Amino acid sequence: MTRFAPLHFTHEPLSAILPAVRERLRAGGEVQFTVPDPDLGLGLYAGEATPHGRHRPWAVWADLADLLGAHLLTPQPAGPGRVRVTLRTWAPTPDPDAGGYGPAGTWGRVDKLEDPVFLATFVEALRRVDPPPGGRVLALGVNAGRELDALALAFPGRELDVVGIDLQADALAAAQARWPQAHFLALDVNALPASLGRFDLVLALSLLQSPGVVQDVLLARLRREHLTLGGGLILGFPNARYRDGTLSYGARMRNYARPDLSLLAADLTNARRGLQKHGYKVFVTGKYEVLLTAIPAGRRTPLELEL
Repeated sequence: MTRFAPLHFTHEPLSAILPAVRERLRAGGEVQFTVPDPDLGLGLYAGEATPHGRHRPWAVWADLADLLGAHLLTPQPAGPGRVRVTLRTWAPTPDPDAGGYGPAGTWGRVDKLEDPVFLATFVEALRRVDPPPGGRVLALGVNAGRELDALALAFPGRELDVVGIDLQADALAAAQARWPQAHFLALDVNALPASLGRFDLVLALSLLQSPGVVQDVLLARLRREHLTLGGGLILGFPNARYRDGTLSYGARMRNYARPDLSLLAADLTNARRGLQKHGYKVFVTGKYEVLLTAIPAGRRTPLELEL
């Protein structure tokens, strides 16, 4: 890794900073630069003047790191009113998909409930659906069952009858160990038997865009055959990828260097229209994973839902 002297930015526009940082990062794998301390400009908009230069909040530097494919390291003081920012290029680790979706692969290390936006929006979505005590929950593509831990956060002390579906035996074994009171079955989501019955809540997180899943067909079958009259769905659509342990914003299409949200937007729009057509009220929330929550249109929801 090549070391360079830190860059110093004061009144330069971001349009000048971005290419300078990108060039240095490409040349050495790491770049350091000093900027006005964002803590001293709280309440200012990005680009407004301070005695030490143009203010930019920490979120700007976090977004810049993500844009350039780099980690944002812990900033350090760099003299009165200034801080030193360091960006380090992500290591060339393989895509998590390359190791499969079982608990022994890279995806087995991922805990979505450690993402604060997902945690808050998922709990909010669960409370919108609000399955009754003793209600039935169907989790499709449950994997190791980590996300099911949010049920206890959303409904403390409420007993629920949970059924998880996946094709991988090792994932189901991990889920069963995590949730011994639940039932886990090795089934293809495209061929769910009628004998499963109906559920008050159906979860399908990061599943509908999987190969072999036809969204409209699966949602129609779930609605007709596996939802109770007052039941609801929570559908998760990935809007990020993992790189070197870091969540990078934006859905990626194969062979595209930058995010392209067109497929995500199309899938969300189709699911929303289809569910509204059949009498559901639909909410769309989230960031790195966009959640579509559907409940019967006649259901009332609280004005404010908090974790």
